[in-house]
Amino acid sequence: MSRSARSSSPAPAAGSPAGQRLDKWLWAARFFKTRSLAADEIERGRVRVNGQDAKPSREVRAGDRVSVRQGDCPTPREVEVLGLSAVRGPAPQAQRLYRETPESVLAQAEWRERRHYAADPALSIQQGRPTKADRRQLADWQRWSVSVDDLA
Repeated sequence: MSRSARSSSPAPAAGSPAGQRLDKWLWAARFFKTRSLAADEIERGRVRVNGQDAKPSREVRAGDRVSVRQGDCPTPREVEVLGLSAVRGPAPQAQRLYRETPESVLAQAEWRERRHYAADPALSIQQGRPTKADRRQLADWQRWSVSVDDLA
């Protein structure tokens, strides 16, 4: 079999922008620790590209805008893709792959400030951990409770 018959996809033309998988780019840009975590977050709808929901296999190119919602922050980070990398390098190299928008930087700073003044959730706990008797009572209650799922 000749070499040209084996390669069914044409080579990219010179000057056309090359792309990279979204999950791989998020991993290389150090938004997520592993590619599988990046893919899970994309599947959950926490990552958008150019305002549209994306799949892990979506091609990302320089100039695309990626919105990433991480952790407990309600406002997503909006970044513009500046470059692509096939490998996960050190943090300074990863930060050169994107530029965060000024609006996103402002929103993140505002959220951090509001979070600083918010009440600590641990303060709402009145009685602490349940005692052994409380745990037994809870287990007994759960044993005798009926849910809709149990009927099916």
